[in-house]
Amino acid sequence: MVGLGLGLGLGLTNSQRPAAARDSNEIPTSALLLQSLVTAGVNVPEGARIVTVTLPWVAIMSEIAKDPKFLFHFVQAPRKFEEFIAGAYEQAGYNVILTPQRGDFGRDVIASKEGFGSVRILDQAKAYSSGHLVGHDELRAMLGVLSADQNASKAVISTTSAFQPGVLSSAEFTKFMPYRLELKDGPALSAWLEELRNKKPAL
Repeated sequence: MVGLGLGLGLGLTNSQRPAAARDSNEIPTSALLLQSLVTAGVNVPEGARIVTVTLPWVAIMSEIAKDPKFLFHFVQAPRKFEEFIAGAYEQAGYNVILTPQRGDFGRDVIASKEGFGSVRILDQAKAYSSGHLVGHDELRAMLGVLSADQNASKAVISTTSAFQPGVLSSAEFTKFMPYRLELKDGPALSAWLEELRNKKPAL
């Protein structure tokens, strides 16, 4: 999975690395997801500003490029999925805030660009298993979050899984898509991440 270079980059000697990693020159997924995926800067009222991504974030990107189903590892670590999505926006050139786990007001990540054509995106990250689909009620709740934030340009739901049948074609939601509401299921999320990989040099 993740090569020796990552272990050294994290400041781990060979003896400090997990036994499985020493034997195979890889770090297990469980150890990878225990690492911090982003570096936070100052705290602001809405959460913590994200300064940059870490080496584990880069390693996870590589794993997803090899196998998009790697996203499902986040099901056991939903907060790490929020960190991962925050890191993706940071790499895409946004100013990013990772909201606290409690009291996030339905926003896990706030991504913005200031100046001419400024935007403010509210992203809700849902680390769901393949059988757990995002439903109509969750979209309605996200639209409520969007309407409550007068400065927000768009709401996004990013999920490792998919959306319930009928969600993407429902007139209740299509009138908001894609400019006010964007839905990223596993394949769409993987495609966006691949686009980022092609644009950003490896750390």
